[in-house]
Amino acid sequence: MKYGFWLPIFGGWLRNVENENMPPTYAYAKEVIQKAEKWGYDTTLIAELYLNDIKGPEHDSLEAWTTAAALAAVTDKIEIMTAVRPGFHNPAVTAKMAANIDHISNGRFTLNVVSAWWEEEARQYGGIFTEHDARYDRTEEFIQVLKGLWEKETFTYQGNFYQFSQTHLHPKPVQKPNPILYAGGESPRGKETIARHCDAYVMHGGTVDEIRSKIDEMKKLRASAEGKPFQSFGMAAYIVCRDTDDEVQAELARITDIKESSAYAGYKDFTTKSQLEQKLELYDYSVSNRGLRPNLIGTPEQIAEKIIQYEDAGLDLLLLQFSPQLEEMERFSTEVMPLVEEKRKAKLESTYSS
Repeated sequence: MKYGFWLPIFGGWLRNVENENMPPTYAYAKEVIQKAEKWGYDTTLIAELYLNDIKGPEHDSLEAWTTAAALAAVTDKIEIMTAVRPGFHNPAVTAKMAANIDHISNGRFTLNVVSAWWEEEARQYGGIFTEHDARYDRTEEFIQVLKGLWEKETFTYQGNFYQFSQTHLHPKPVQKPNPILYAGGESPRGKETIARHCDAYVMHGGTVDEIRSKIDEMKKLRASAEGKPFQSFGMAAYIVCRDTDDEVQAELARITDIKESSAYAGYKDFTTKSQLEQKLELYDYSVSNRGLRPNLIGTPEQIAEKIIQYEDAGLDLLLLQFSPQLEEMERFSTEVMPLVEEKRKAKLESTYSS
C-alpha cells in the first residue's frame, strides 16, 4: 500500500468545525509536505477549486498549480498529483506547464483529471460548464491533446472542442511517455473515458465491498478498451485514530455535528451535477470526498486491519485526510503504518507455511 494525503489548501477537511488549526497558507503546506516525506508518505493530491468548498466560498484557499510548482522545488521524492479541470484550461498551455513542473520535480509530477461538478464556481470564474456527458466529451479531447503534445515532435489536432496545427512542445516531460494521468468517476460515461484514456483510477471513500466491485469493473472496462492494466487504484479516506473506542466516538460525534453554514454551499451542485453511485447524506458530506465511508476509524490496530482488507480488494493507494493535519499525519505514520507492514508480513508467512 502506498500512502498519500490531500494537501490542506482549504484550511481543513471538516465542514462542521470552524477552526482546525491548519491555515490555508503556502508556509503551512510546505511544512506539511516536507515532514510527510520524512514520515514515509508517497503522494500528495492537490485539489483544484477556485472557491473554498470546505469552509465556504468567502474563505481563503490556495491555487493548485502555482502551489504544486513551488512545492516541487522544495521536495525530493514525494509524488505531486495535481488536479486539472478541462473546462478551466487550455490543453496546450496545460501540457507545457505540466512538462515544466515535471522537470522542476525531476519526474514526480502527475495529474488528476477532473471533469468538474460545481456550476456556481464555473459561473464566477468563467469556466466552461456543460451537461454531464458533454463534460467527458471535452475531457477526452483534452487528454488526447496533452498526450499528443507530450509524445510527438509536432502535433496537429482537429476536434470539436480543440484545434491545433503543427504545435511544438519542448522540453518534453521527464516521464515517458507521459506523466501519470489519474482520474475518478462513477457514471458510465466517466468510467468509459477513464478506461480508454487514463493511467490510474481514484475513488471517493467506499466500503471494502464497494471498492472491490469498482476495481473489478474498471479492470474489465480497461481490458475491453484494449489498454494496458491500470497502474494504480486509489481511494480517499478520512482518518480518526485514537487509543480507545470512547475517544473515537467522541471525535466522530464532534466532526459530524452538522451545522448550517456556507461550508455546504457546494452540496447541491455536488449531488445534482454529478452521477454518484451511492446516495450522499449530509453526514457523509461532513468531511470531504466521502472520507468517512471507508470507516478507517478506531485504534491503530483496527485501522491497520481494515487497510489490509482494502489491499486484498485490490487497492494500492490511500489518499488520506487528517485534522489537525500535522499531528494526525505523524500519529498515522508512527502507529498505523508499521502495524500494516507487520500484518502484511504475518499474512504472507502464514500463506507460505500453509
